[in-house]
Amino acid sequence: MLGDDNFADERGLRRGPGFGGSSAESHPGSRQYTVQADGWAGGGEDQPILDLAVYWRLALKHRILILGCFFGALVVGAALTLLMTPIYTAKATLQIDREAARVFNSTDVTPSESLIQGEEFFQTQYGLLRSRSLAERVIESLGLANSDAALKAIGIEPPEARGTAAAQAARRRAAALKAVQKNLSVSPVRGSRLVAVGYDNPDAGVAARIANGFAENFIQANLDRKFESSSYARTFLEERIAQTKDRLESAERQLVAYAANQQIINISEPGTGVDNIGSTQSLTSNNLVAMNDALAEARAARVAAEERWRSARTSPLMTLSEVLQNPTIQRLSEQRAVLDATYQQKLSVYQPDYPEMVQLKAQIEETEGQIETLANDIRSSIQSQYEIAASQERSLQAQVTGLTGDVLSLRDRSIQYNILQRELDTTRTLYEGLLQRYKEVGVTGGVTANNISIVDLATPPLEPSKPSMLLNMALAALLGLGLGVLAALVLEALDETLATPDDVEKKLGISLLGVVPLLEKGETPTDALGDIRSGFSEAYYSLRTALQFSTPDGAPSSLLVTSARPAEGKSTTAYAVALNLARVGKRVLLVDGDLRNPSMHRVVGVENERGMSNLLSGSADLAGVVQPTRQENLFFIPCGPLPPNPAELWGGDRLRQFLAETRNNFDHVIIDGPPVLGFADSPMLAAAVSGVLFALESRGTRRGQARGALKRLQVGRAHLLGAVLTKFSTKSAAYGYGGYDYAYDYHYGAEPEAKGGKKGKRR
Repeated sequence: MLGDDNFADERGLRRGPGFGGSSAESHPGSRQYTVQADGWAGGGEDQPILDLAVYWRLALKHRILILGCFFGALVVGAALTLLMTPIYTAKATLQIDREAARVFNSTDVTPSESLIQGEEFFQTQYGLLRSRSLAERVIESLGLANSDAALKAIGIEPPEARGTAAAQAARRRAAALKAVQKNLSVSPVRGSRLVAVGYDNPDAGVAARIANGFAENFIQANLDRKFESSSYARTFLEERIAQTKDRLESAERQLVAYAANQQIINISEPGTGVDNIGSTQSLTSNNLVAMNDALAEARAARVAAEERWRSARTSPLMTLSEVLQNPTIQRLSEQRAVLDATYQQKLSVYQPDYPEMVQLKAQIEETEGQIETLANDIRSSIQSQYEIAASQERSLQAQVTGLTGDVLSLRDRSIQYNILQRELDTTRTLYEGLLQRYKEVGVTGGVTANNISIVDLATPPLEPSKPSMLLNMALAALLGLGLGVLAALVLEALDETLATPDDVEKKLGISLLGVVPLLEKGETPTDALGDIRSGFSEAYYSLRTALQFSTPDGAPSSLLVTSARPAEGKSTTAYAVALNLARVGKRVLLVDGDLRNPSMHRVVGVENERGMSNLLSGSADLAGVVQPTRQENLFFIPCGPLPPNPAELWGGDRLRQFLAETRNNFDHVIIDGPPVLGFADSPMLAAAVSGVLFALESRGTRRGQARGALKRLQVGRAHLLGAVLTKFSTKSAAYGYGGYDYAYDYHYGAEPEAKGGKKGKRR
């Protein structure tokens, strides 16, 4: 069958939620169909999260707009770049070390930075380079605010000359400070201790002079801060040393007087270190420590012995590890095993009361008795060890208790002594530290350490750094491309046209049964349908195949073809569907149901004297209005005379009687109905037939019109089978659907031919 390999054959009309928000189960005669966003019904769980093909097609659709924005932005960017004033950037390179080179082996009075704090140190230095105080120092040293000419050199219009000279000078300094801080740049070199200090100015020489001024003044400001901190440290240390010396002398006198009064004599002198402040040693303390260590060992031995005795007392005798590991018991157990084996071996020959057997039995019992005796001795020894360990623990505990009282008495008398001793040691340590620090500051005070040095002085640059044509063009290109894409997305969101099959399914939510290509200029639908090899015929073959799968019983027995508005190709679609069904041997009745503007009789080529209007009004019967056509099995009922009230004719009972009568004579009834919008005919026809096929003109029908028409059909409880997109131009719309390209050649299988030549034979 022709056209079975086309997309409509595989599309499948899977039932889903109805258009307009209605449910497919709301009524048996109003089943609705829809598809998911990826174009396949019921395939939402497999659809990709990001379909790049959709965005690519969108870009191709709006390529003129996107390219226009892109090139427009490039032109504007180039023009603005050429109009900008060239700016020169001069850079001086500094090296900043965490610690300066040491002349003396002593620490400085300024805080030193560890490796962990190094990042904070460098960030602090960068902040100092950007500080207001350094900028003011540079302005003062270079005279940047001394005159209006100096201000113009750094690109500032001098302020108005008003007020006193001091006020005018303050305004110039404020303007110069704002400009200098704005054009300054501090750029650390990654992975090093270098930092580049740059300055931007239209004059390359001025830029280099100011950049060098920042570098030199930053070093001088660092030296000034260190000198000021050293001077303050010397004054502070002198005052603290005098106070600490008086406290040390007073503490020594108090300690000596208290020791003489309490008769406290230490065997060893207390340590002078910070960790040994106030610590003393005595014979009683040493004995207590030794006894306490021995008590701990005895207690551990007693706990271990007690645990062994508890296990020996509660466990079966022969399961004790000491019993099982005893060599004598192991040897006796082996002897008993040998005797048991011998006894069992001879038992098969002799009776138990045989003398030799009685002797073996006695030996076995004697061996078992020896084993039991040894095991009992081992358990008794475990008990003895536990009692000895407990006795030793009690003896040592008594001695430790006696020594503890002696030590506590000594410590009661040494409390105040230790307090005085600690105060003396602390004061002595503080005094010695202050004295040593004072000597170091005195030696290093005259040597100013510097941890900042200039690596490269700034030189006037030869080429401007701003504006950068390449950078500006890149930014303009990105901006133009972004604006173009944004405009394309906005236009796509506001686009109400139904141009592609994707638009039909995504914007309307109904199944697409077929796509009919746009005919070439000068070609008529009748001629195209007459050529079974044409793409036009192939499209309708696919539509016929889709209709055969639209219901469980195949193509519907009665089908209404309608559209939202006139001239959308519904009449051609109705004729083509009827023609294709007739070609496969079905008896088909084609009805011109447009009682307002009939046109089907001209397509079929019959007279319009009598027709459907006569049948509905009762002035004719079915046999009197049915006319044969040139196609075998295809019969036609024209419109007939135009009635004054078509809606009333369709609303009567004769329509249902007509459909019931045609079921006995024809396999299918195809009705070419009027447009839905503005007329009540189509909703009434849709409610009476088995299925409705909705025709949509590509780029001709708007989404609002189609939705309104579908809503009216839904209110009439129509059984919508799906839609067919007519007049679709594959040349103007590069279209891909669900990963398959539908802009294919309908002459698949034809042999190549010369332009204007005869078509090849179909496969």
